[in-house]
Amino acid sequence: MKSLIGAVVGAFCVATPALAETPAAIVEDVQGKVDGIAFMDYVAPGKIIKLGPKASVTLSYLKSCVRETISEGVVLVGAEQSTVQLGDVKRETVPCDTNAAKLSEREANQSAATTFRTMRSDIKGAAPAKLPTLYGVAPLVQAKSGSTLVIERTDGKEPSITVPLKNEIMVGGRFYDFAKAGKSLTPGGSYLAILGTKRYAFQVDASATASSTPIVGRLLRLE
Repeated sequence: MKSLIGAVVGAFCVATPALAETPAAIVEDVQGKVDGIAFMDYVAPGKIIKLGPKASVTLSYLKSCVRETISEGVVLVGAEQSTVQLGDVKRETVPCDTNAAKLSEREANQSAATTFRTMRSDIKGAAPAKLPTLYGVAPLVQAKSGSTLVIERTDGKEPSITVPLKNEIMVGGRFYDFAKAGKSLTPGGSYLAILGTKRYAFQVDASATASSTPIVGRLLRLE
């Protein structure tokens, strides 16, 4: 079996050219012996993952919103889904907004102006610009520890949420999970996330619930 897995890995390495280290998916769950990755890691196209006997991994793709649960075998990470050899894969497409999951620093710094333009459109009666949407009421915020995160509602009255991002409360050292902290936002609400000089406008889908939601549907990358 080991020699067969080695042959598959070798074939993947030969067939896969060097690719840019742009994250394609986030590791949502790891069970058993899995080489080279850990919970909440980002993986780029071309990454090869070897799963031991009875091991499994769940990947959520940022671009395609495809969520895969893969059992055993060898996995080649793609741009929108994986190629799996000697194992089983179950795929589903989950609600997510790639604009929320793939925030850039430039977009974050410009988002306050975007919010202002959106509000002005509302005043004039024009259709407001569509904000990036989260499909869970408990965001998973990627940010550096040591800073302070503030969440303010922009379309109604609601107490702001201020969170000092101490290392001991961060998941994997770089994620603050509202669900783990027992905090939530309001379905249908529009918000501004403030992290230092960054400003990021987003909204929560009106049908969002407090039930378990795939990571990719509630991910905000603020770094």
